[in-house]
Amino acid sequence: MSKEIILTGLRANGTFHLGNYLGGIQPMVNLQRDKAGEYQINMFVPDLHSFTTPVEHQHLFRSTITNLKMYVAAGLDVHDPDTFVYRQSYIPAHSEMAWILDCFAYFGEISRMTQFKEKSDGQANVSVALFNYPVLMAADILLYNAKWVPLGDDQKQHLEITRDIGERLNNKFGTELFVLPETWDKQLQFAQREVSVRIRSLVDPTKKMSKSISDPRGTIELTDDPVEAAKKVMSATTDSLGKIAFNFAEQPGISNLLQILALLTHQSQAAVNTEWEGKNSYGDLKKAVAEAVQVFLTDFQTKLAAVDEIALMAKLEESEERMREATAPVLYRVQQAVGLRPQE
Repeated sequence: MSKEIILTGLRANGTFHLGNYLGGIQPMVNLQRDKAGEYQINMFVPDLHSFTTPVEHQHLFRSTITNLKMYVAAGLDVHDPDTFVYRQSYIPAHSEMAWILDCFAYFGEISRMTQFKEKSDGQANVSVALFNYPVLMAADILLYNAKWVPLGDDQKQHLEITRDIGERLNNKFGTELFVLPETWDKQLQFAQREVSVRIRSLVDPTKKMSKSISDPRGTIELTDDPVEAAKKVMSATTDSLGKIAFNFAEQPGISNLLQILALLTHQSQAAVNTEWEGKNSYGDLKKAVAEAVQVFLTDFQTKLAAVDEIALMAKLEESEERMREATAPVLYRVQQAVGLRPQE
């Protein structure tokens, strides 16, 4: 394993919608396609993170497998020798390393994490795990000496705290215990992106598409009937301006439709905008997007039904064995440094 490592997480629980696919799944599949061969790609399932907030525990294991199958249906090549797909909870070093890092993470710096504040706001009972999960995330990264960690904009603080904790231990023990992930600016440059894709609700385009939104008409699930999904698009909220323009500030509904159309038809945003901007028929735009959504879901669901679960499980088990071997010496080196193992 001499190649530089790209590490990224694959969501374990809950169901996927079109926003998840276009903003998360598709970029990961593209990452593998573009980088495999040149880099080692660690695509891990952060299943221990899954119940930092309430979850249906009896469905978690099956949900993990179902969601992995969706990545395969989207084009993830589980046969690629440079790609490792593994579940966090199957690599004990993640939990062991997290506790050690906990002892060098400061309450003040963790309490400033924006995501904790947002997810805990208004909650009567907030788990310690929700507060603490940035440290487990640091362990997820530092265990593999991963330089490249493609993350969404809302994860910037987590990358920074990972670098801070890793550097703190390196300095304290006078040795390079960890390879630090590159800085945020370098991560963006590596991923060749300026902003993340964020698909909006079809009902309220000022908000992102989400399962948590109470009105299901605004969210297209990847398991929706393709015809019914197309109807959701035809009922999408637009505006009364009467002229198509790509401008999220003034026309979020129309801009959201243009964005979805570009991503589903594999065209640049500029090309789609050139075709549609200045026209005044919102109905024609909705029909084009509805057709693209229907074609996409029909094709995706056919591929999903054909995924070989036996081959997927074999890949998981093989990768998990390799990752247990890879993380053992890193964990041992840290255990030695903090005095848990004999010096050699």
